[in-house]
Amino acid sequence: MDHAPRHGGSPSSAAAPPPSPRYSLPPIRLPLEDILFCVDVDAEALSEMKAAPAPAASPGPPGATGAAAPAAAALTMGPRPAVKRMDAVKQALMLFVHSKLTMCPDHRFAFATLRDTVSLVKKEFSSDSAPAIEIIQSLAATETRYAMADLTQLFKIAYEEGKRAELQGRLLRVVLIYCRSSTKPHHQWPIKQKNFTMDIVYLHDKPTADNCPQRVYDVLVDALEHVSQYEGYILETGQGLARVLFRQTCILLSHPLQRCMQDDLDIPKQVVKKTLVAEAVQNEDSVPVSSQ
Repeated sequence: MDHAPRHGGSPSSAAAPPPSPRYSLPPIRLPLEDILFCVDVDAEALSEMKAAPAPAASPGPPGATGAAAPAAAALTMGPRPAVKRMDAVKQALMLFVHSKLTMCPDHRFAFATLRDTVSLVKKEFSSDSAPAIEIIQSLAATETRYAMADLTQLFKIAYEEGKRAELQGRLLRVVLIYCRSSTKPHHQWPIKQKNFTMDIVYLHDKPTADNCPQRVYDVLVDALEHVSQYEGYILETGQGLARVLFRQTCILLSHPLQRCMQDDLDIPKQVVKKTLVAEAVQNEDSVPVSSQ
């Protein structure tokens, strides 16, 4: 909406302000991604996550009286089964694959597992969702607590695949999902030209006298900075809630060449807080005024 100047004569006599410089961002085509998932299958991946709270009880069907009303409410308030970390990880991976292919059907995926070292489950990268989902569903945690976690083989595989990706005009990304609260990963990877980006999702127990997730986290940060070509994210949670993992998975959908620094990352927003603020403002605006 145009507004006439408040002072200084009529609009026709006022000098027009100089046009502001126009900013334009030239379009560029981002390289497609080859994404290698490496999933920790240590026994800690069998740990149970917190069950989401049950929904509030409904009053039951209209007309329900006596014992019928509590019975109907009990049906809606049944306890939800606990989810194991590996089950939540598999759901998150399927969410990622479907979402990434929806954004662009030409991204490709491969899979590996981490025991004491890394081994490939599927070496060939593919953009076909069906075999990717089949591999994800076949992932299973072992009952073994491995005494070490050597990432050297993972970096070796990623370095070779990164060179192939560059020749094809693509970008390689490694996503490590790590679940051990006390075992610090290590590697013997020399400083080389960085040719892949690394993201890490760290699921851990709350700190106790028997574990050291903070020290594990610090080692993971060092490993990421040692190898990552572009901005890599490390996202962690000790809350044990599957929905937190799903939110973090959505953050990792971002292309490495379109990311801000992780320190500047302020998503996802807390919807509950926004709702409370909006309701407070609405209540202030609708305060009744006495006519007396």
